[in-house]
Amino acid sequence: MPGVLTGFATIWAVTALGYLVGRRDLLGPHGAEVLARLAFYVATPALLFVTLAGASPGDVLTPALAAFVASTLAVAAAYALVARLWWRRDAGQVTIGTLAASYVNAGNLGIPIAAYVLRDVSFIAPVLLFQVLLAAPLALAVLDVTTTGRRPSPRRLLLMPVRNPVMLASALGLLVSAVGWRPPDALLAPVEVVGSAAVPLALIALGVSLPGSKPFAPADDTRDRYLAVALKVLVQPLVAYVVARYALGLSGPALLAAVVTSALPTAQNVFVFATRYRRSAGLARDTVVLSTLAGAVTLALAAAWLA
Repeated sequence: MPGVLTGFATIWAVTALGYLVGRRDLLGPHGAEVLARLAFYVATPALLFVTLAGASPGDVLTPALAAFVASTLAVAAAYALVARLWWRRDAGQVTIGTLAASYVNAGNLGIPIAAYVLRDVSFIAPVLLFQVLLAAPLALAVLDVTTTGRRPSPRRLLLMPVRNPVMLASALGLLVSAVGWRPPDALLAPVEVVGSAAVPLALIALGVSLPGSKPFAPADDTRDRYLAVALKVLVQPLVAYVVARYALGLSGPALLAAVVTSALPTAQNVFVFATRYRRSAGLARDTVVLSTLAGAVTLALAAAWLA
């Protein structure tokens, strides 16, 4: 329980700082977009490189990860089907909404919760790697294609990872890990410093965007917002529990890890992606805010029930 409260207190403290900055208009009308672009192009790639460069294959393939992946795919498919086939949203809107419903805050919230609730930070490493290596690149590829307004050529698709800093940093980090090379401290230290700015930049950017926002107010994407929040904080951890408990036979710390990681709220990176590609930034922002509020309750209940 202290880990959950500490994690959420950290998120809201930094986001509140961003809100005050935005409220006073200290960064001008484009402050949130500038911060989000800085996080996307500079800080987040540095963080991902450092994280993946220190990973190993044994950190990825765990039973708890299988339950997390199953729950992620289930809610992502549910949102995409409803938004695309029923509500007729375009591909960019569907992509951002799907991320909002399934992409968890495994970094600045997942890490402290893994440390204080799960008592083992290694439980969060596979989640980070899955999202960095598969979920984010796939979503960013779709956004990159749909925002250009033209059908991509095979050459463009092949070169996409080189043009996308998140994908490129992830690939370089994996390459360093695979060859077993430890970059010299003189080279790695500046990257670590820049990467350490990724989480606060994203949270401050989120806070700067909040003045004037009304996450409970009716809007064109009201039903998208509440569907994403419900899938994120209720359905995803429930699916993870069913899969982990009854399909995989997990119990104890592994079962708790599967449920808690799936119950994490929407990552603020979804807002960063939405802002970068100018697609459903309001939906991403409101889902991050609402799922973080509701997720505090879900996480506390899950930890108390399964611990």
